[in-house]
Amino acid sequence: MTDKVELVNEDKTFVTETGETILGAALRHGIVIPHNCRNGFCGSCMGLLSSGAVEYSNGRPQGITEQQQQEGYILCCQATTRGDVSLQVETIDAVADIEIRTLPCRVSRLEKLSSDVMLMELKLPPHENFVFIPGQYIDILLRDGRRRSFSMANPPSVSDRIMLHVREVPGGSFTSEVFREMKLKDMLRIQGPFGTYILREDAPRPAVMIAGGTGLAPVLSILEQAREHGCDRDMHLYWGVRSERDLYYHRQLQDLSGELDCLSYKAVLSEPESAGKWTGATGWVHETVMSDFPDLTGMDVYASGPPPMIEAIQDSFPAIGLEQGHFYFCLLYT
Repeated sequence: MTDKVELVNEDKTFVTETGETILGAALRHGIVIPHNCRNGFCGSCMGLLSSGAVEYSNGRPQGITEQQQQEGYILCCQATTRGDVSLQVETIDAVADIEIRTLPCRVSRLEKLSSDVMLMELKLPPHENFVFIPGQYIDILLRDGRRRSFSMANPPSVSDRIMLHVREVPGGSFTSEVFREMKLKDMLRIQGPFGTYILREDAPRPAVMIAGGTGLAPVLSILEQAREHGCDRDMHLYWGVRSERDLYYHRQLQDLSGELDCLSYKAVLSEPESAGKWTGATGWVHETVMSDFPDLTGMDVYASGPPPMIEAIQDSFPAIGLEQGHFYFCLLYT
């Protein structure tokens, strides 16, 4: 059996098969709804149900509150249809036609950016150009079937190689291999690009961009493209890390903000190593943003970082004017 799904704000329709989620069916039909975790946690695929009914096989997902559910919101990655439905949800045409590919590559560069962050450069086979949109990510396919996801840090114009920021995770088998065993010319397999953490181009609004740790990588890809092609909006970058030693790209970001009139940059340290030496912002990065921008009305917020940072933004920013549908994020799991 099939049910019809109508996207009333996009004038698009598609059908779901029995037991198929709305997001899964949309992607199968070439319609890209924003998504990130696909397990009901992040909430990026939230839509507003206009008519019909849906259900969740495991109850209300974590990424949607009881109040949001009562107001008619659903998570497309977990919701299955109970008959025909209509809903309002964002779609992203920009990534719909980008081919997801599986490719071999060789490690062409390993450079320690800090004590626990490695720049890993992967060289693609000759004549293979990797097409992606800044902000997207790839999966590294491991031999045992596992995957490890990393955002591209380079702009798409660098199409013969991929640059990743890999943070060493204590006890992490893959990141430990990167730091201790991996050698130049080692072979890896990648798949991608994935993700919808990209600049929305339909109505450029001033953007606050918040990066936590190696969540800087997708933001850097976006900014490097802005360096090449210019900006169509004001961008305010906040990079939150623990201490001075974690600011592995600080000087380059200062140079970039000096070069781009549209970009301002501020580093925020949660645990400065010495109280007297660091004269910049301290504390939690989202609180620094709230202090600098007490009213986010009319602005977009782009965030990439660990779940606690994303959750803090989701909980606090609507109270200072961040409008529904104008928060875009990429979760960084460790």
